[in-house]
Amino acid sequence: MKVSGDLLIGGAPLRGGAASFSATNPANGSAMEPSFAGATKNQVEQATAIAWDAFPIYRETPLEKRALFLEAIAENILELGDDLILRAMDETGLPRGRLEGERARTVGQLRLFAKEVREGAFQELRFDPADPDRKPAPKPDLRLRNVALGPVAVFGASNFPLAFSVAGGDTASALAAGCPVIVKAHSAHPGTSALVGSAVQQAIAASGLPAGTFALLFDAGFEVGQMLVADHRISAVGFTGSRRGGTALMKIASERKQPIPVYAEMSSINPVILFPNALRNNAEAIGKSFASSLTLGAGQFCTNPGLIIAIDGPGLDAFINAASAALQESPAQTMLTGGICEAYRKGVARLSASSSVSQLATGKQGTPQQAAAALFETSSASFLSEPELQEEIFGAAGLIVRCRDEADLRQVVNSLEGQLTIALHVHQDDLSNAAEMLSQLELLAGRLLVNGFGTGVEVSPAMVHGGPYPATSDGRSTSVGTLAIYRFLRPVSYQDFPPELLPAPLQSR
Repeated sequence: MKVSGDLLIGGAPLRGGAASFSATNPANGSAMEPSFAGATKNQVEQATAIAWDAFPIYRETPLEKRALFLEAIAENILELGDDLILRAMDETGLPRGRLEGERARTVGQLRLFAKEVREGAFQELRFDPADPDRKPAPKPDLRLRNVALGPVAVFGASNFPLAFSVAGGDTASALAAGCPVIVKAHSAHPGTSALVGSAVQQAIAASGLPAGTFALLFDAGFEVGQMLVADHRISAVGFTGSRRGGTALMKIASERKQPIPVYAEMSSINPVILFPNALRNNAEAIGKSFASSLTLGAGQFCTNPGLIIAIDGPGLDAFINAASAALQESPAQTMLTGGICEAYRKGVARLSASSSVSQLATGKQGTPQQAAAALFETSSASFLSEPELQEEIFGAAGLIVRCRDEADLRQVVNSLEGQLTIALHVHQDDLSNAAEMLSQLELLAGRLLVNGFGTGVEVSPAMVHGGPYPATSDGRSTSVGTLAIYRFLRPVSYQDFPPELLPAPLQSR
């Protein structure tokens, strides 16, 4: 399928009126065709206006029709076939297998939300009948349902061109909730975004839904995103990216006449706590597994295990030896963009230059477009006194914190910022110590896991992909799994309504 480079507004392609840009192949630095023109202020306002007009119609779409629409998007994405995979490979440098798996995940979560919509439980219908004889005052008839917030602005992520992009989790959950969606495509993979956008657009037309239910906008900079968040017709924001970008959008949203929620996934180093008996019994295997997880996808996962916390001793030394040996054999990998690669190298250089940090291992060197893995260590005292050691390095870089004893380890854990994941590696003899830490860990992360690593996020009703700030802007929510739908809903109570005036879902009892 040919990529046009046009915006998608109102069910039709439209050439952007702002500056043009091209995707860059990260493996060789070459520019790719076609060019993509950014949206102007008027075009952003056009997209939000028709989304607002579509909202009252789309939010009351029968649940079965909405579910079929989500399933139609999934089918259309599959029908793009190799056109989608090959374009994504060229724009991201990611291998075919990774992208085919991500496409399956994207299609799977659309179908999962279709099932959620069909079942209807997300409406949380509640019926509290009147009691006119209650003393001292009669009790009113009360009924409740969740309603959609309104049009949602979604920002495509750099590291997941399918699963966290145009038809990814934010878009799927917002559409499932009954909200029109306007996507600001990521400038690193605009062709991939355009192909998926066409799949959504075709599903809208085939389903007989308002054309304003979906729009796709391009921009090489930040202006379109800023305009979207500031527009009074946008009711919520879904964002995956840097802490700097997320906090900038939060500021815009909070300064509006009517502030809106920004659900931003931003920064996490995903600590791994190695308990003494786990190291005593299994240090080498844990070290090798850690190296595999750290380097997976060039470390470009938001759940990448960037921090190891353990008590000093022979077990930790054995872990380090195994992890270092594995990392030294790991090949350099192409990163998503030249900018991401450069930022990674600067982060590694910063740690290398620190007098309180020692470099333990480096992966094999590659081309100028590729980055090598790196492993460092520091003392607990240095980690506690230097907050910059908690800063995320987006890529395959890990930092080990050597603690003196259990009390020291707990102090390090208590110093942590909010995280997406915290992993515990335990032996049977460590369970009592781990249990004592659990209540504190629950305050620090959205997902806790045992004897594994956070890379690999299951799309499930029981998944939480979120966490306290700065992992996300709102630790009460998730961007993966069916609970994500509740970000784009709010409750409304109806008191003493005549049956004829009640919304249809509330008339049945």
